[in-house]
Amino acid sequence: TTVTGATQATLDAAPGTTIAVVGPNGAGKTTLLRALLGLTTRAEARPLHLGEEDTASVPTHHRRIAWVPQDNALFPHLSALANTAYGLRAQGTPKKAAHREAREWLDRLGVGHLAHRRPARLSGGQAQRVALARALASRPRLLLLDEPLAALDQSTRAHVRRTLRTHLAGFPGVCLIVTHDPVEAVALADRVLVLEDGRTVQYATPAELTRHPRSPWAARMLGHNAWPGRATEDGTILLDDGARLRTAEAPAAATTGLATGLAVVPPEAVALHTAEPTAGSPRNAWPGTVHELTAQGGRLRVLVAGEPDVVAEITPEAAAALELKEGTRVWVTVKATEVRFVVH
Repeated sequence: TTVTGATQATLDAAPGTTIAVVGPNGAGKTTLLRALLGLTTRAEARPLHLGEEDTASVPTHHRRIAWVPQDNALFPHLSALANTAYGLRAQGTPKKAAHREAREWLDRLGVGHLAHRRPARLSGGQAQRVALARALASRPRLLLLDEPLAALDQSTRAHVRRTLRTHLAGFPGVCLIVTHDPVEAVALADRVLVLEDGRTVQYATPAELTRHPRSPWAARMLGHNAWPGRATEDGTILLDDGARLRTAEAPAAATTGLATGLAVVPPEAVALHTAEPTAGSPRNAWPGTVHELTAQGGRLRVLVAGEPDVVAEITPEAAAALELKEGTRVWVTVKATEVRFVVH
């Protein structure tokens, strides 16, 4: 699929592929989905192959595309059951059979007991699950999900994610799922499409994206520190903000000159000290000031303002021992072996 206009992306996905679409706000994620649906003048999708069929000239409503928008778009005059059965009925499935299958999907998503309620009597999370059931029940060839789990609480999100993952494992079509949650991207997708400013920055497997993110935004989405810069053949990385880092191994591209890319460091590889370190293995060290502390699971993420700014992930016990609080002056160290340079 080639999408042009406000969003420019080329996708080639085999049947059964789930693609997570990620990117900062305004990157063009929803525009991409709407282009595939023919619902926007900002972009168009061409040509679109679904299975063996070239559907470039086929009206959108005959392409068997199912869509779950952020606002769920349920029919307000129909019950949850009738909403879920709508796609099947439109394909000619007899009413009794369509309702039986629709109820099965509602049960799978934990809202079967709400089958006879209309959307006005559903909570936001319940309505989103009904919308998801409606999309899955219609047996689409292309499934478009725009942040389908965003309206759910944490426990419900985990349950629906498991249900969705089970279904997608046997789904014969292609699924595009827009998400801001890296857990969803990694847990649900076979491929990840990174969009920035309406263009493809990276299209890779979750494992490849995790190992070699090609933009600071993608790296930070995965929780890493990432700084654009240039690497030299002696292992020095000249960051764009003027700082320097050392890496244990220079990238191959640097042997013929400066290599442009990203210096990537996981936050758990960042150590904090109250005094300047004087001994230890080869490492990078620079002073900074604690700007923010936030809890994440059983650990603390500490944002340190310095040259460069960096995020460290430490235990609450370590933070207490260092007496960290906003404004505390610290020294940051990162071993050269923990600095990975990803060449663009």
